[in-house]
Amino acid sequence: MEFPVLTANPARCETDCIIVPVFKDGDLPPASERLDDASERLITQLMERGDFDPVTASTQLVPFAPGLNTARLLLVGCGETGEFNEGAFRKVLDAAFGVLLSLPVENAAIAMLDRENGPHDVVWKARMIAEAALRATYRFDRFKSKKRPPITLARLSLVVSDANEAAGAEAGARTGAGIGTGINLARELGNLPGNVCTPRYLADEAEKLGVENDLKVTIHDEKALEAMGAGAILAVGQGSTEPSRLIVMEYKGAEDPEEAPHVLVGKGITFDSGGISIKGGANMDEMKFDMGGAASVMGTMKAITALKPKINVVAIIASAENMPDASALKPGDIITTLKGLTVEVLNTDAEGRLVLCDALTYAERYQPASVVDIATLTGACIVALGHQTSALLANDDALAQQLLSAGNVAWDRAWQLPLWEDYQSQLDSEYADMANIGGRPAGTITAACFLSRFAKSYPWAHLDVAGTAWDGKKGGTGRPVGLLSEYLLSRAPR
Repeated sequence: MEFPVLTANPARCETDCIIVPVFKDGDLPPASERLDDASERLITQLMERGDFDPVTASTQLVPFAPGLNTARLLLVGCGETGEFNEGAFRKVLDAAFGVLLSLPVENAAIAMLDRENGPHDVVWKARMIAEAALRATYRFDRFKSKKRPPITLARLSLVVSDANEAAGAEAGARTGAGIGTGINLARELGNLPGNVCTPRYLADEAEKLGVENDLKVTIHDEKALEAMGAGAILAVGQGSTEPSRLIVMEYKGAEDPEEAPHVLVGKGITFDSGGISIKGGANMDEMKFDMGGAASVMGTMKAITALKPKINVVAIIASAENMPDASALKPGDIITTLKGLTVEVLNTDAEGRLVLCDALTYAERYQPASVVDIATLTGACIVALGHQTSALLANDDALAQQLLSAGNVAWDRAWQLPLWEDYQSQLDSEYADMANIGGRPAGTITAACFLSRFAKSYPWAHLDVAGTAWDGKKGGTGRPVGLLSEYLLSRAPR
């Protein structure tokens, strides 16, 4: 989809449909006011007659508007001006695009970039608009015999009232388009069933991404994992006929190719039965989403290759299938990790931290500027924070604040939990260096405590996205691609 920026009077825009914001207090933003004046006060009349109540995310399609060059007018309610925050802005966009993409239109415009239209500047608004438009185009029907009607919208013009802000709108739209594309890739990978999206499939997709975007891609198969001593990854996958993989993608955008990279580490459990500590049958089908961390890393690399920031980035995905058979990892087994530390496995359903610990050790070889791992790690995270917020834990306060700030900008928010030494004793083992679980109390925190033991040589943060990477039957959300992309963009020189 193209996102040109227009500085013309919106009433003169020749388009199939134009999206117009309307607030409950009756004060129209400049672009909306121009449209209202040119259409014989059509918008004002609809409100005065009670035909349109502009509560947040309400919509009203006007198939013909006199005095305008547009074929259709799509009014979208924004609620009270003083309450129109970031969340409301995105909700309004989602509602508007839900209607727009159901129409047989090829060209459309949106007049929501005025300063009066909510928080932040024109750059942020344009970014959110482009991202939301692309998110709205996503369809997952590849396994259905009857496909949904194709999206016809190919061009969405962004109307700015001030020509001095056109460059900012163009920059924001480029960023939003890149991130939106990455979000949709993450959603696609997450939605794929476990019999399609296997560790080998993820490796193949990484190689395709590398070929298309000039990334260096290295795939470590089970022989390579055994040779390097990655005992934790191998242990998790040993109960499956599907071989495990360690996937590495390298993006070199910095002027100095040897500049310390920022590393993303993704948990890629393509199906999690729980292993011998098998899960209950209810909703087990959703365990295809247990590679949500890996999907978000892939999506972020897609966004980064589109936006080309001047930094170096390494993506590491530890991928396995956690299944129960005669050769599967058992409760009470002791394994040796790539770092040489031993782990007593008390529960085979706490497998994500096992594959991640080897990946975090592997990251040391890059002498990274920062490492962020992303994982659908604990049900305790959903109990603590629900499905609205990702959990963040870190061994570096500056890194934590950078990620929290990035989440606020991208409106893909996280909340920091403590990583105090007080919790580490819950991982004590009588028979090995540590146990892989610390009991029910503070389950999200003790999982991060486990990972922290493998991330002592660099600034590290952990994002638990168990509650945010997918949304029940609606499927993958693509989170936290927005947060991660913004974090990496903020680390690059402007």
